Amino acid sequence: MTPDEPVLPRIRPEIAALPPYRQGRPADPNGFKLSSNENPFDPLPAVLEATRAATEFNRYPDATAARLREALGERYGVEPDGVLIGAGSVALLQAFIQAAATVGDEVVYSWRSFEAYPGLVLIAGASGVQVPNLPDGRHDLDAMAAAVTERTRVVLLCTPNNPTGPIITSAEFAAFVEKVPGDVLILLDEAYAEFVRDPDAVDGLGERVFEAHPNVVVLRTFSKAYGLAALRVGYAIGHPRVLDAARSTVTPLSVTAQSVAAAVASLAHQAEIDARVDELVARRDRLAAGLREMGWPVPDAQGNFVWLPSDDSQAVAGAFDAAGIIVRPFPEGVRISIGEHESVEKVLGIARSVVPSVPSGSGGPADSVER
Repeated sequence: MTPDEPVLPRIRPEIAALPPYRQGRPADPNGFKLSSNENPFDPLPAVLEATRAATEFNRYPDATAARLREALGERYGVEPDGVLIGAGSVALLQAFIQAAATVGDEVVYSWRSFEAYPGLVLIAGASGVQVPNLPDGRHDLDAMAAAVTERTRVVLLCTPNNPTGPIITSAEFAAFVEKVPGDVLILLDEAYAEFVRDPDAVDGLGERVFEAHPNVVVLRTFSKAYGLAALRVGYAIGHPRVLDAARSTVTPLSVTAQSVAAAVASLAHQAEIDARVDELVARRDRLAAGLREMGWPVPDAQGNFVWLPSDDSQAVAGAFDAAGIIVRPFPEGVRISIGEHESVEKVLGIARSVVPSVPSGSGGPADSVER
């Protein structure tokens, strides 16, 4: 340190070493941003109208988001105190992890999965236990159950798994939850549930898994299927006493009145939302099929994205970038969000030029483990 350098506060070494969240950069005007799993459709007119009507900017929002909790409670047949609203499902993940785990505790999750998981665990002071995915990109639930110890406080399950795409089946989840002690919190992260078309997939809300297992909390979001990513609204449904713990750790007043109004309006126009989701699912399936035909071993895609396994993901992402398409590279592969209709054929054209980057045994349909 030189005499001119200021003395800075001491920061936890593990936090100082933690890389910040890397947001997908914007695409050029003639390109496509397919890196952030965003919904490409403009907001519904009714949603825009509801948002513009919430104009009391000089007043704090309702900290409990009562209108939205009541609307969700009515939809899913639970009391409002069985619903918790947060600034996106990631904020709720953080609140639950902080409520349940601290120094000396462990949080078990599959890897690769949602990239925020390691940081959320570290910020809480706990230790993450990463369990490798199966070769086809699915959670290895047997290995995850075996990884649970007396130090385990939370298990994170991501279905469909982001970024690889496959789901956890209802039968797999039922078998898994029976193996985990009832005092371990299981967070069923279903951020992409609306895009799932596999009839065997677990549906945490439809099956009401939180009633049979009070240690299970289901998390969903309005960011993806509902297209409200900029407004930051997520929700959790579970046993009220479990939710109370997160109510104490979640950042208060973080969900604005405009966000609540938009979410309530979206629920009131579900048929229009569903039609948009159906269109995105059709684009996803068309893209996945085209990629597989040319040799990409794309795992089962049940979210609003597809996964391209690759030993040279930076080169693959660079090929897309050079063509004006922004994708998200990871060390093990590249995730491509489902975007505008015009983007599908362009993605297929670029992917055809980099097929040799695919590793062997990388988890496509031919390598799938039977379930």
